[in-house]
Amino acid sequence: MAEELDSFKIAQKQLDEAATIMSLDKQALAILREPKRIVTVNIPVKMRDGNTKTFTGFRVLYSDARGPGKGGIRFHPEENVDTVKALAAWMTWKTALANIPFGGAKGGIICDPKKLNPLELENLSRGYIRAIGEFIGPEKDVPAPDVYTTPQIMAWMMDEYNHLKGASKPGVITGKPVEVGGSEGRYDATALGGMYVLRETAKLKKINLKKARVAIQGFGNAGKFAFDIANKMLGAKVVAISDSHGGVYSEKGLDYDKLSAAKEKTGTVQGYKGTEDISNEELLKLDVDILIPAAIENQITSKNADKIEAKVILELANGPVTPDADRTLFERGILDLPDFLVNSGGVIVSYFEWVQNNTGEYWTEKDVYKKLDPIMTKSFADIIAMQDNYKKMGKKITPRQAAYIISVDRVAKAMKFRGWY
Repeated sequence: MAEELDSFKIAQKQLDEAATIMSLDKQALAILREPKRIVTVNIPVKMRDGNTKTFTGFRVLYSDARGPGKGGIRFHPEENVDTVKALAAWMTWKTALANIPFGGAKGGIICDPKKLNPLELENLSRGYIRAIGEFIGPEKDVPAPDVYTTPQIMAWMMDEYNHLKGASKPGVITGKPVEVGGSEGRYDATALGGMYVLRETAKLKKINLKKARVAIQGFGNAGKFAFDIANKMLGAKVVAISDSHGGVYSEKGLDYDKLSAAKEKTGTVQGYKGTEDISNEELLKLDVDILIPAAIENQITSKNADKIEAKVILELANGPVTPDADRTLFERGILDLPDFLVNSGGVIVSYFEWVQNNTGEYWTEKDVYKKLDPIMTKSFADIIAMQDNYKKMGKKITPRQAAYIISVDRVAKAMKFRGWY
């Protein structure tokens, strides 16, 4: 039977597995298997040729049991509501694992932002906020940037919300430019949080990072910062990295600054002098110490999990490993650290931005990093401790299952105290 690759069904399957292990109350499970609210909107936008085109958008609030919804907005031509539901679910577990006072949400618009000029993009962004304005707010649901959305787009959206409310509400949106209430340290927070997890993993597994070989799939915001930080802060050698066109490999290691400059000129890392061109699939199978999937979902599946050679996988992307692959990796002794631990640095610093907006007290980049580190470190330690607890009871569980158990328990307890079941 073919492996299920539908993102929301995968999210439900992961939840069901954790619920069975932890004997979760069936009433709580029934609530948690589906989003609290799904909003679908149609957004008319006047285009450059004078015609009006209508775009479809979504905002999914999965859970607000622990606080306002939190989650990004994606602009993508293949956006669909099932993917948005899955990402909203994963955001629910991500905020709970980090133990910050948010629930989970996600949004998206079906569009190709590369084909829109700046005015069309601004009109689409503002139209989306007008359409969902009654469902979001600093105390309700707090969006942020995601795939193909930017700090500029967040600034337009915040401005439109302020017009709707007739007041300054910077806390409605995070990921904004610093000039309009954004937080210092937000841009590289996702990658930096992941590197804190890598540092703790190396301590646990006694890996000498200065001798470690790293492969990174993805040269977007998270992947490129992971490349830079892993090399310069942790001393690890990045031997392979890829973008949507393919990747490059060099046994001697890659230079971040030079490769970044080359990609700026050519649009791809491929063809870089002194390296071997490889495919994204080949990168995943390299014999390295650390593999960091930092691109898109469903990259490690039942078809290639038995060919993965890395000792540790850090899921910097959302959903890069399927449930069937997760089991295979665990059985093979590969430590696969789940996405909603590894990439939670972004939402944690978004939380910091929300706090700063609500209090009017703003922090330095150094302050932000200092506050991020212990949260990431504790989340990692909580997962390892939960695995150890179950091991003492004679049951082996994966890091993902341990993370789910922690998160689901926190959300379920919040629902119970609030009288939802």
